[in-house]
Amino acid sequence: MIAIMIATAVSTLVSLFGTRYLIVFFQTRGQGQPILGKEDHGPEHHMVKQGTPTMGGIAIVVAAFVGWVVAHVRDLAFSNQTMIVWGGVLFLAAMGFLDDYIKVRKRHNRGIFWKQKNYITMLASFAMAWFLVIGTGISETISITRPEIGIEVPTIVWVLFAGAIIWATTNAVNVTDGLDGLAAGSALMGFGAFALIGYWLFRNPDVYDGAVNPLDMGVFAAAFAGGCLGFLWWNAAPARIFMGDVGALAIGSALAFLALTTNTMLLIILICGINVMEAGSVAIQMVVFKASGRTKRLFRMSPIHHHFELIGWPETTVIIRFWLLSGISIATAVAIFIADFTNVAGGLRVP
Repeated sequence: MIAIMIATAVSTLVSLFGTRYLIVFFQTRGQGQPILGKEDHGPEHHMVKQGTPTMGGIAIVVAAFVGWVVAHVRDLAFSNQTMIVWGGVLFLAAMGFLDDYIKVRKRHNRGIFWKQKNYITMLASFAMAWFLVIGTGISETISITRPEIGIEVPTIVWVLFAGAIIWATTNAVNVTDGLDGLAAGSALMGFGAFALIGYWLFRNPDVYDGAVNPLDMGVFAAAFAGGCLGFLWWNAAPARIFMGDVGALAIGSALAFLALTTNTMLLIILICGINVMEAGSVAIQMVVFKASGRTKRLFRMSPIHHHFELIGWPETTVIIRFWLLSGISIATAVAIFIADFTNVAGGLRVP
């Protein structure tokens, strides 16, 4: 628990001051986020935000890494599993940074990868899932709380399923990142849940004997929670900086990796419930639009947070209500996890 607390505290402080530094750095260079306007079917009502510094996700990633490293001063081993996870997160963060950099330089909210990015992240996600299999003792089951009640599948099936989760979660967080503090706030709660789950796995090895390095993954989750917390100080509405793709892709992949390594890959549907809703609204909008011959839309604009803005909800109202929905969804996920543990632990105490 002390390692988790150290990771949280250190990453929060590094993110808090690091984000402030990035704001000044980008402001002095006149580099900010371009916004899609009416001609690109974007949120025209957000044009006032154009020029706000972006790539604040750099502070989140750096802070999380520093917090995770510092937490290991208390005789906590650097696990192979977490090193592979960090490799995946940093790769996607680097790709997001490149896309953000090109957007800022071109002064248009579509980088060079705006069409190819999905294919690149998909291939990378499958590769990362494969590295987890060959580099660690990860359980190859599709489970909700633990492998014993999951479905064991062939390695190739697990890799494809796990890769799809990494890809889908990464893109879902990216879609959610459209209002000030929405993605960071919901991710903060999600990482907090995974920190609790990781610690719970570590403290109860008799129940979760298939867990690999759960404490290190708990520290990893806590470090990202702290990174989001420090960043949110500056990203809360009205935002002084955006996280950009570098932050969204890193956060999304980190959440997905946590679900895979803690054997809660199906529970992520609830832990990332708000992201599922946001990405789902985009998919539904596209289906309705194409099915109607490109004449009708279900929502006024997708992702769905823009729909609520256009029907009259102030941005802060949308953010807070979506945070509440995220909190309820995450609390439900944790309740399911604890309920399963209580059921198993109660059976173990029976003489």
